[in-house]
Amino acid sequence: MIEYDLTIGGKPASTATSFDVLNPSTGEVAGRAPNATSADLDTAVAAANAAFESWSAKSDEELQAACEAVAQKIGEHSEELAQIITAEQGKPLNGLGSRWEMGGAGAWAGYTAGLSLPMKVLQDNNEGRIELHRKPLGVVGSITPWNFPVMIAIWHILPALRTGNTVVVKPSPLTPLSTLRLVQIMNEVLPAGVVNVITSDDKGDNIGGAMSAHPDIRKIVFTGSCATGQKVMASAAETMKRLTLELGGNDAGIVLPDADPQAIAEGLFWGGFINNGQTCAAMKRLYVHESIHDEVCEALVAFARNIPVGDGMDDNAILGPVQNKMQFDKVSRLVADAKERGQVLLGGAPGDGLFFPPTIIAGLNNGDPLVDEEQFGPALPIIKYSNVEDAIAAANDSPNGLGGSVWSSDIEAAKSIASRMECGSVWINKHGAIQPNAPFGGIKSSGVGVEFADEGLAEYTDIQVVFS
Repeated sequence: MIEYDLTIGGKPASTATSFDVLNPSTGEVAGRAPNATSADLDTAVAAANAAFESWSAKSDEELQAACEAVAQKIGEHSEELAQIITAEQGKPLNGLGSRWEMGGAGAWAGYTAGLSLPMKVLQDNNEGRIELHRKPLGVVGSITPWNFPVMIAIWHILPALRTGNTVVVKPSPLTPLSTLRLVQIMNEVLPAGVVNVITSDDKGDNIGGAMSAHPDIRKIVFTGSCATGQKVMASAAETMKRLTLELGGNDAGIVLPDADPQAIAEGLFWGGFINNGQTCAAMKRLYVHESIHDEVCEALVAFARNIPVGDGMDDNAILGPVQNKMQFDKVSRLVADAKERGQVLLGGAPGDGLFFPPTIIAGLNNGDPLVDEEQFGPALPIIKYSNVEDAIAAANDSPNGLGGSVWSSDIEAAKSIASRMECGSVWINKHGAIQPNAPFGGIKSSGVGVEFADEGLAEYTDIQVVFS
């Protein structure tokens, strides 16, 4: 059984109590995590604050070298961390599972280490010189979700380190083990206090709420639901924290009448079902033109039918279980309702434990719960349309605006439709393909700020303009 201490100030820190972390494939205890209190959080923030003075004084070259060392450590422990992810999150080791997540984490860490925000000269003439400098904020509080526990931690922590900030990270109580180990590994090459980790079962002290209100945390970066993001934003207001919020999405895909159903079937499936649909930027609803609706449904079902679902430790599994009971119950509720309104083309019946088969349901419309609510699970509604203007309006008829996609044989026509979609990212003939060199973030209720690339790095800094 896996069991780790907190890491605070570069040292192991024990707690009075701990809590069980369950393996969603088996229901058995995968490990135990420390149950921190608000006092532990204060100690971690104090350690990060103490480390900030010397860490923020390092040169750009020194910060880059330190981040490169972290990236190398992550690579060295990739398989170990993948095994922990599968044990606590449930996703398979293979396919687009834990090993794939660790590959992404390593790639993001390496790319972020190489980014830089040099001083800019805004003016240099006989009237004077004006320089724009980027300065670190201080202590960054990171709150991460359960769907990609290591990769999203890297998305939060590496840009903070690269810009001279220190970090206190709090993972989801459903998947804390991989983050506890990740921070231990980071501390093998980082100065004490630069990265600290706090875990809690969220049943006692509200550690997440305490972080967003903490006077000595200068920024919160949070990935999770819209409802929780709103609470983070509200509690951060009194201390005027900087915020990066990557929140829920109800991403729409639009299939134009000239698309080739056979050619797009695989891309449609992974757009909707990557990580079992438990991805903020997964495709959550699909609008298909009536002229090819049936052919698209048939091709998608034919591909999905051959995807094996099983225990994440099974080398043959490509999709695993839903990660937790609350999410499983939500998917079950939405699918049960959709079965009364539409036609089940595949799946539809919950399996044993937390296993839910890939489910595709046609004949639904905006207003149906499976279309309007973010299911965050392996169930995709298909909506038939006859007029592309109606499809665009239906796709935009959502409080969310994270991602979207257009599927067509005519790239320029697809781009024209894409420009009218109300979301932060739009993909052509694919969905959810984020990259470390492209900013990523939502509009409307799907978030504040962006991650990745220079634009994401800048969000971990304050601007100081020097006139001389």
